[in-house]
Amino acid sequence: MKKLSKVLGVLGFATLLFSACNNSGTTSTTSTDGETTAEVSISDLKIAYILTDSVIANFDLFKEQSELITEKGKKFENELGSRSRGFQQEVSNFEQTANSMTPNQARAKQEDLMQKERNLVTYRDNLMQELQADESKLYSDVIDQIQEYLTEYAEENNLEMILSYTRGGAVWYSKKSLDITDKVTAGLNAKFATKKSEPAK
Repeated sequence: MKKLSKVLGVLGFATLLFSACNNSGTTSTTSTDGETTAEVSISDLKIAYILTDSVIANFDLFKEQSELITEKGKKFENELGSRSRGFQQEVSNFEQTANSMTPNQARAKQEDLMQKERNLVTYRDNLMQELQADESKLYSDVIDQIQEYLTEYAEENNLEMILSYTRGGAVWYSKKSLDITDKVTAGLNAKFATKKSEPAK
């Protein structure tokens, strides 16, 4: 989410810089050979913005997949807890019976318990990595779908730019009339619902 805010924030900053540097009220695009290929008046620019965090949080795909990841995390937590309790019980049993063992038996049991502890730590780390990978993939998928939809929305509504409005971001003020957060969220969810209803290929 922070990565998305930074990326879109840079776009917003570039727009502000673009406006500040253009004293004539127009901008021109220059090709590599120095020729001017197009000219656009800043007063004609059509810009809108979205509250990025709000769009992501209310995107049905994100909500559904987040719930699945949360449930998976709870399952992992229960499995890890069960293994941890079993290991702790084994350690407790060893402490109670260690005095009745020969030195070699005690040493062998200690080494066995140390290996089991390492295995438990590795198991825990693997579970955490799997959850982190799931979260990373989810954010990547969400960002891709938002980007795809915003491109379609901009073309359909003749917008030159859609900015990300986040607290402390590059855009510090914008008129509420430029806020298309609700429209984008509704459109994303409608598109997602359509995809879900399509028969699997």
